[in-house]
Amino acid sequence: MKYTEFVAQLRGYAEEEFAEFQRRLIFTEYEILGVRTPKLRELAKAWKKDVQTLLAFPNEYYEAVFVKLTVVASLGYGEFTKTFKRVLPLIDNWALCDSFRPKSLKGKEKEFLPILRGLLNRTGEYERRYALVTLLAYYVKEEYLSEIERALRQVNTEPYYVHMAAAWLVAEVLVKYYDFGVKLLNAGFLDAKTHNKAIAKARESYRVTQEKKANLNAMKIKKDKR
Repeated sequence: MKYTEFVAQLRGYAEEEFAEFQRRLIFTEYEILGVRTPKLRELAKAWKKDVQTLLAFPNEYYEAVFVKLTVVASLGYGEFTKTFKRVLPLIDNWALCDSFRPKSLKGKEKEFLPILRGLLNRTGEYERRYALVTLLAYYVKEEYLSEIERALRQVNTEPYYVHMAAAWLVAEVLVKYYDFGVKLLNAGFLDAKTHNKAIAKARESYRVTQEKKANLNAMKIKKDKR
């Protein structure tokens, strides 16, 4: 399939009203056509056997990049890691970042850690967010709690989408490993906005008891204290 045919295919599924909705939520340099995610995932399945042709296509449209990332995420671990550095720079918004979840990472968490560690000090906002949301998706387990703490201590959470990912990660730790999550909060290395946002997110969860929610609420940092 030629690139013009691929774009025509995307345009055939585009909905302008949905595109307008997405443009209000997703801030990206790519043009948004308004193709719904289930259809994009369906299109991606057809490209799994011709990944290199797909990756050679221009990156004009959000949907085209989504399909590329979805195909790469479906590859086996070896092929995924070979292609990962090529496609990571394509991510320029939270939606692409958070949906890029490689299936082959399950069972390979330990092997992938050096790559995640390398992303935490990168200058790109979405490189750092990707490291944190990947920790959230695959590593909130007892054996990786110290790794999560290390990552949170290391990463600069000043950019908005990094800050939100860090808060989300801490909140999930609080939900699953409450005592360790409290330890993270009490350690004092989180900036006030991330600290408080993590508490807010954890308190929204039905998996946290009312007693724990009250305790967390009491741990919020007042604006004049930090």
